[in-house]
Amino acid sequence: MWGLDSIDPRVAIAAMQAMNASVRNAVFFPAFFLTPAVLGLAAALAWTSSRHRCAAYFAASAVIYLVGGLLLTALVNVPMNEALGTLAVPESAARAREIWSAYSAPWQAWNLTRTLASGTSLVLASLALIHLDARRTSAGRHP
Repeated sequence: MWGLDSIDPRVAIAAMQAMNASVRNAVFFPAFFLTPAVLGLAAALAWTSSRHRCAAYFAASAVIYLVGGLLLTALVNVPMNEALGTLAVPESAARAREIWSAYSAPWQAWNLTRTLASGTSLVLASLALIHLDARRTSAGRHP
């Protein structure tokens, strides 16, 4: 976004519209929307295997990703993207600058929030996996 902020706002608007149009694809859907389900399933499987600490890490990871990643995206960033997508790129650089300024700063703030939530989710899922491996190692089941 900083790169887009540094160019002609008419070009930035058109570029963001093109990026938003291209993100809905067969790779994006499972990676983005199924992540909390997979983490929730991992939590359930860990719980039924009496790996309660792992289950807690996976569950917390799922909830944080669901709320801070998926729901935030659906409730904030996607509506912002759709609103930008409905606009015709103005011929006036001044008008384009107004539109881009109103869009870019809030979008970046919410994107930072999503990034922090997703990163936290990744750390928690990693801790769950590390703890799973540590249990295997201490039980003598590690190859």
